[in-house]
Formats: sequence, C-alpha cells, structure tokens
Amino acid sequence: MQAIYFFLSLLGLVIPYSKFIAFIADNGLNLALFWEELFINQISSFFALDLLISVVVFWLFLIKEGTRLQMKFLWVYLALDLIIGLSFALPLFLGMRSLRLAEAQIQVISEGA
Repeated sequence: MQAIYFFLSLLGLVIPYSKFIAFIADNGLNLALFWEELFINQISSFFALDLLISVVVFWLFLIKEGTRLQMKFLWVYLALDLIIGLSFALPLFLGMRSLRLAEAQIQVISEGA
C-alpha cells in the first residue's frame, strides 16, 4: 500500500501542477485572477469549498495521528499542503504513516521475541 500512496502523491504533484503552470504561463502570478476564476461559477465554487474543508480535515487528522504515532516534522506536511496541495500532501503523509506503523509493528515483534 505504501507504494500506491507514494505513486498517488507523485500524481498529485504532476497532474494539478500541469494546469497551474499553464495558468501562470498565461497570466503570471495573478492571485486576484486566480481567486476570481476559482469561484467563477457554482461548480468551481463547489470543488473549491469541498477542497478547503478537506484540507481542514487533513490538518486535524495529521496532527492527531502524527502525534499519536510520534512522527517527526509534521509541519512539513502542512507546508507541502499549502505550497503544493492536498493531492500531494495527503498521500505522502499516508505513505509515511504506513511506514511508521510498519516500524512500530516490527518494534513490538522484536521486543516480544
């Protein structure tokens, strides 16, 4: 499952950024236009608001689960989410969480032996 998460994080970087880079090539870093086009109609507003709520849910899960598993550098996933996006940060975190869970399981088994 880890490989799938890491592959999805790569797709989450490449696919959305192909559109973002095209926007910047056409318009420069025009944040006012970006924000205007993000909420240009009901459907784009639906997706934007859905994404914003999903980001908040991810942050809560990240903090709770990352702290529970004693994962380090949780701030990196927050930064990646803000800089790159949820489609990159979430599967990356899930992949790293999966690795941490596997490490914890190995540690429990070795302590029991």
